[in-house]
Amino acid sequence: MLYLGIDQHDKHLTISLRNQRGEVVLRRQVSTRWVKVREFFEQIQTLCDEHGAAGFAAVVEICGFNDWLVQMLRQYGCLRVVLVQPEKRSKRKTDRRDAQQLSELLWLNREQVAAGERIRGVREVRFATPGEQHDRQLTALRRRLTAERTKIINRLKHLLRKHNLGQECPTKTFQTKACRGWLLKLQLPAIDRLEMNQLLAQWELLEKQLKQVNTEVQRRVANNRVAQVLGTLTGQAGFSALALAARIGPIENFPRPRSLANYWGLTPSCQNSGEITDRLGSITKAGSPLARWVLGQLVLHVLRRDGWMRNWYKAIKRRRGAKIARVAVMRRLATIIWHMVKYNEPYVPGGPPRLKMRDAA
Repeated sequence: MLYLGIDQHDKHLTISLRNQRGEVVLRRQVSTRWVKVREFFEQIQTLCDEHGAAGFAAVVEICGFNDWLVQMLRQYGCLRVVLVQPEKRSKRKTDRRDAQQLSELLWLNREQVAAGERIRGVREVRFATPGEQHDRQLTALRRRLTAERTKIINRLKHLLRKHNLGQECPTKTFQTKACRGWLLKLQLPAIDRLEMNQLLAQWELLEKQLKQVNTEVQRRVANNRVAQVLGTLTGQAGFSALALAARIGPIENFPRPRSLANYWGLTPSCQNSGEITDRLGSITKAGSPLARWVLGQLVLHVLRRDGWMRNWYKAIKRRRGAKIARVAVMRRLATIIWHMVKYNEPYVPGGPPRLKMRDAA
């Protein structure tokens, strides 16, 4: 078997190919134009025949545009594609060094590669199913649209503050039809009026787009068992439930409840060395940023509905502060979500009855 390390970029691929003995037999850059890429993979197939290899395995660092490359690798007979999350950036980083390290990593773990086992020493990324990929893309799209809407509303408020007109708004809340009608008729200087008209048009367009996205979200939630279970955290399954369900995958990949918290980057980092064994830092933030953001929003719902969790949060808040207490609730929610998905149980404020009986005893 040959071992291919690929450092992927927009316009080129930097590759390093090793044979069974670990020797580099090919090292070059390949243009991402279709003709050049196809010629390169045909060359890989020729090299496999020349070295008497049954095929080749490839390792790629995850990025936002791996899809086409992974499909092409499989199309040209790649026996195994390994997707890894990059570690800390080296002080002497080049594309060539990255490709060489990736191919060497694959060669050193050649027994695990041949057996289909996980590679040691790296954070290997599981390939999402097509349904999970679509759910992730949809929920990320909704998050971007809401962020853009927030920016537009803040800009509109800035224009009102510029002329001290905020107190004249006909409604207490800003996102109402009456408020929009008032903004359309408001007398402003020419340039401010031009900017406000454009902001209002963008706001209206975003509302239409969000309505379409929310309709698709609800349709997908209705066909997703995990999302329906997670929806009991807020009392109604929707965007938050689908976003978390799409970023869990098979629960069997997480042997323990804290494994899911670690996967989402909610466990504290550590720098223990020598006699110092309790040097804990901030959370690792190694997983999905959107999953952590959704959990941060769920904290507000859970603390309002669950008195036991609220008391637990207040105790930590008195000792460590509100920010650390909120992260602690997020981490506990991750472990609760593991049990909910594992055993297909809805969220129960204060814990399931058997746990309440044990705490009372």
